[in-house]
Amino acid sequence: MSAPRATRKAPPRRRNPLTGAVLCMLQAQGRDGAIPWFEAGPWDPWNHGECVMALAVAGEWDAARSGLDCLAARQGADGAWLGEYGNMLPMADRLHMARVRPPAFRDTNFAAYCAVVVWHSYVLTGDAALVRPYWPMVRDAIDFVLSLQHEAGDISWSAEAHLTSADDAVRAGCGSIHKSLECALQLAELMGEPQPRWAEGKARLGQALRTRPERFDRTTDRSGFAMDWYYPMLGGALTGAAALERLDGGWSRFVEPGVGCRCVAEQPWATVAETCELVMALVALGRPGEAAEVLTWQDAHRDADGVYWMGWQFQEAIIWPEERPTWTQAAAILAHDAVYDLTPASQVLVKHG
Repeated sequence: MSAPRATRKAPPRRRNPLTGAVLCMLQAQGRDGAIPWFEAGPWDPWNHGECVMALAVAGEWDAARSGLDCLAARQGADGAWLGEYGNMLPMADRLHMARVRPPAFRDTNFAAYCAVVVWHSYVLTGDAALVRPYWPMVRDAIDFVLSLQHEAGDISWSAEAHLTSADDAVRAGCGSIHKSLECALQLAELMGEPQPRWAEGKARLGQALRTRPERFDRTTDRSGFAMDWYYPMLGGALTGAAALERLDGGWSRFVEPGVGCRCVAEQPWATVAETCELVMALVALGRPGEAAEVLTWQDAHRDADGVYWMGWQFQEAIIWPEERPTWTQAAAILAHDAVYDLTPASQVLVKHG
């Protein structure tokens, strides 16, 4: 009689390292599909849209579709959204952001980003019928944005500021709008409604970002913000040798080795979302190895459930603030998709047409 065979134990299943990030967004999503920064926190269409894309990447189709429906339902008659500026929230105490209503504006970058969200949905699914109901939303939003474009090509940051003493163009916002216009034009072709005026607006905006620095930061110097550094590259307005020169020129100013990207150059504060966007810029510029390395640094900035903290104050060695915004989770998920090619939409944010 032969000896009994040893029973082989199945190896434990590894938990998806992004599960915590996904659950954070799902738990914050309201019944109407809205995804605020955090519970009882601000809402804006840009960060909401980024969460919609991340949920779709994670396979949470019902939540993503609910988010798209919410975006369409909340659009104003002029094509814009009244988005709350969470970055203007005061601190409730040294470590936590206040749960109060921040100011809201009809921000052009906020409005344009819906085109990226809808195009991402199409590339991910390959289903034109899925995105067709959202085409009027995109069309009206882009018309709104381009109505606030100056002759020089730059676009006012909001409808409220346009042609007033507060009128200005934000380099980061316009860099993002450049990408949004690219996606909007691709959607227009898919829908059989080419928009040559949009193409002209995109070309003028790109030219302004490359050659008209005086048109940006006219009222406030934002050059110390990391987003102003990398968004012309991430949004596709700056490519090739010029983009690599800008990337390398700002690297030592904004990147803290082993930690991440500083939100503001002069502050010892690295933020997960900015770092993940920088990761995507690195992918876009053909540096996937560096992108993967920088992305791994963010593993240290998660809680026990795998949810990403907003940032790390590395001079004091503390989490700051003690917040876990939904859009931080979204940026991490989209960066993982861009680096590791997890879905058919992995190249939407990093490949430019």
